[in-house]
Amino acid sequence: MGDGVTIEVAGRELRLSSPERVVYPERGFTKLDVANYYLAVGEGIMRALYHRPTMLQRFPGGVGGEMFFQKRVPHKGVPDWIETTEITFPSGRTADELCPADLAHVLWAVQMNALVFHPWPVRGADVDHPDELRIDLDPQPGTDFDDAVSVAGTVREILAELGWTGWPKTSGGRGVHIYVRVHPRWGFIECRRAAIAIAREIERRRGDLVTTAWWKELRGVKVFVDYNQMARDRTIACAYSLRATARGTVSTPVTWDELTRVEPDDFDLATVADRFRRIGDPHAGIDDAAVDLTPLLEWAARDERDGNGDLPYPPDYPKMPGEPKRVQPSRAKD
Repeated sequence: MGDGVTIEVAGRELRLSSPERVVYPERGFTKLDVANYYLAVGEGIMRALYHRPTMLQRFPGGVGGEMFFQKRVPHKGVPDWIETTEITFPSGRTADELCPADLAHVLWAVQMNALVFHPWPVRGADVDHPDELRIDLDPQPGTDFDDAVSVAGTVREILAELGWTGWPKTSGGRGVHIYVRVHPRWGFIECRRAAIAIAREIERRRGDLVTTAWWKELRGVKVFVDYNQMARDRTIACAYSLRATARGTVSTPVTWDELTRVEPDDFDLATVADRFRRIGDPHAGIDDAAVDLTPLLEWAARDERDGNGDLPYPPDYPKMPGEPKRVQPSRAKD
């Protein structure tokens, strides 16, 4: 597998060990291929990761082998230039998480066998106030990417009515993610309420195809709008992150017009670098489009007055004030 190669990035020299080790067995992509991919899309992935606490999804044995999520950067054996920030989990525990300041941080993670990057929707300087609203359209069994794209069109209409700009990307699987930059003035609870409010509005307009039901047994053959992606410590693979799929797909920013013409498999380790060189980053303007969440919080207040209050949190969260009973309906006792 070779003794390693030295990569120059962001003014630093990083040693990449075992560069020829295959990490995507079905396609034959190597650790060096992964490193070169992230170098090629560096501007794009740093737009997604810059100064964001980031969880790493690591694959010491490559895709299909051992995998684990790393939330804590160890205090020993790490270069002194690696930046971290302290984040607080729903349990109240804390951790020092990687907080990329430049592309060298990404390549350091690749050397540590990281393939997938999961940033928080906050910046390291203010970890309690999200600056990004994430709308996650997750097709359920019986639905597919085309259904998610159809729902995304409705999201676009709602955002246009608000005067907001949404930034779509493929998930790297069957789903679609839409990001909206927001002013970091609200905490996670308020931002999650805003996510629920827009999810309910999508469901009102597309009840034939959309659900906000947290319990899988209630979702049916629909696209689930996963409002809990805005809960504290819930993350989504970022723009330009590789995914742990056999094909080596990439969560890829697209324009709204492109979204109706593409397929998830169009974007992988072998194609996205060239695409980036040719057209640049469709999300290049995302940081210039922050909005005020007040309209969605007003929708949330209206919904609550109408009897539609909070929705269940993920099972590992402490019980939250105002949250409904957190139990599958089929197991609920009267």
